Amino acid sequence: MASTTCELVWFKQLLRELQFGDVTQMTLVCDNQVTLHISSNPAFHERTKHIEIDCHFIREKIMSGDIKTEFVNLSDQLADIFTKSIRGLELIIFVTSLAHTICMLQLEGEF
Repeated sequence: MASTTCELVWFKQLLRELQFGDVTQMTLVCDNQVTLHISSNPAFHERTKHIEIDCHFIREKIMSGDIKTEFVNLSDQLADIFTKSIRGLELIIFVTSLAHTICMLQLEGEF
């Protein structure tokens, strides 16, 4: 999440410099509820010390309104089409969902 947040912040700054629309808040979706809870919870425990810097960075960006986080079910994770071997009906569902998402973004003028 930290590296993706860095890329989102960089991309937002690039869009601002190019004066390409008004980008107010970007959404970071994650399929891990524990990670989402840790990134938004100010209390740290002994088990999370190794990720403390990343969590502070993500939490800072959430608090400033640069990004917001949302949960996505594993079965609805469209990024899996690029990272996992998917076959049959599941592949057709993912391709259809991806095409639908791209069409919606084009209609809204975001793509």
